[in-house]
Amino acid sequence: MREKKIYLTEQEIPNSWYNMKADLPKQLPPMIMADTLQPPAVEMLERIFAKPLIEQELSTERYIEIPEEVKKLYTMYRPSPLIRANFLEEKLGLKSKLYFKYEGVSPSGSHKSNSAIAQAYYNKSIGMKRLVTETGAGQWGSALSMACKVFDLECVVYMVKVSYNQKPYRKMLMETYGATVYPSPSEHTSAGRAILAKTPNTSGSLAMAISEAIDDALQDDHSRYALGSVLSHVVLHQTIVGQEAKKQFDIINEYPDIVVGCIGGGSSLSGMAFPFVHDKLTKGKDALRIVSVEPKACPKFTKGVYAYDFGDASNMTPLIPMYTLGNGFTPSSIHAGGLRYHGGNAELSLLIKEGIVEAKAIGQKDVFAAAVLFAQTEGIIPAPESAHAIAQAIIEAQNADAEGKPKTILFNLTGHGHFDMSAYDNYLSGEMQDIIPTDDEINESLKTIPKAPDISNY
Repeated sequence: MREKKIYLTEQEIPNSWYNMKADLPKQLPPMIMADTLQPPAVEMLERIFAKPLIEQELSTERYIEIPEEVKKLYTMYRPSPLIRANFLEEKLGLKSKLYFKYEGVSPSGSHKSNSAIAQAYYNKSIGMKRLVTETGAGQWGSALSMACKVFDLECVVYMVKVSYNQKPYRKMLMETYGATVYPSPSEHTSAGRAILAKTPNTSGSLAMAISEAIDDALQDDHSRYALGSVLSHVVLHQTIVGQEAKKQFDIINEYPDIVVGCIGGGSSLSGMAFPFVHDKLTKGKDALRIVSVEPKACPKFTKGVYAYDFGDASNMTPLIPMYTLGNGFTPSSIHAGGLRYHGGNAELSLLIKEGIVEAKAIGQKDVFAAAVLFAQTEGIIPAPESAHAIAQAIIEAQNADAEGKPKTILFNLTGHGHFDMSAYDNYLSGEMQDIIPTDDEINESLKTIPKAPDISNY
């Protein structure tokens, strides 16, 4: 029997992150300011982000070297294992092969540490004392809280209110690492107070929490904002996942036919898939399929539009070229809090627009059915976000088998679900519902997209 787990040594951790911008099939529309319709001044960005991160955000270099101190901290949990889901295959009677990269081995329980450690390092290097961020499900907030403690930085987290209430142990984990956590929207910032004045009973959204975090960071010269997904530098740091996976497939002399990942802001799917997209675009891997999957409750890639939009709810960010439902969209209170975001990463959005990456959507109950099956066969309770990738990977395998053409399928299991047991209780008790926005609701939300240059035919 072939080994179930494929490991690398610490010496085989990649030395560089991969930058998808170097290989895009066409030039990416630039971020622009809503008032001038011109790219933001670097000086303005430096007030929000650490300068080295801005340089990464704007870079088109194919590879960016990972600092030695960051690599050293990565050894707390990297390299992560590539695992054959053969028990799940046997349960389903599959001929297709299922492999997953398990990022839940990190101290905070997810892939988010890959960027949290890097962002904390770069902010510490320029003398910052405090980082402020948002978090949806709590995975990013947990990762940044731990990274800040390692680098002796104060950490403040605005956690989307519905997740703050659903997942108290995530909040406790962040506080154990030393962070201060607020439910968002809150009375703590002017942005939060404005949102509450308009929608006092809102369950919150990532866009709202981003507004609060930026608002807070701007009040203190020694504070900067840290983002857990969406932007290029965040996705860049996550590409260590896909690069490791490629090395692990080399060890077993295999290569995936299909790569699957879930989508919130884009860091999970992109971190796994972009190194493989590089092969597809530059090394003749034309048959390789890259499949993204999102919740039907927040269908930006399957029902949204490709346009310039704000990254937050209070119109504080530059306009980002992305697939979006409009920054005024507030998703239903599904349990996959990390996927409740109105837009997506610019590079990923362009790749989906060009047909290089496919976009699928799945309902919450089907996701949890796959999650429970995975837990009962492979023993790992997956995070609700990661379970979207599991559900889609199963669909892909069953379709391939039905066509008589078994495939090798890779998916990114971005984190464990140990702090999400209330969600599993909701599913197992039969109380879980699929809440899917109507076309009218989506069309109304799309009206919040600002007037800006049309990029639909870019």
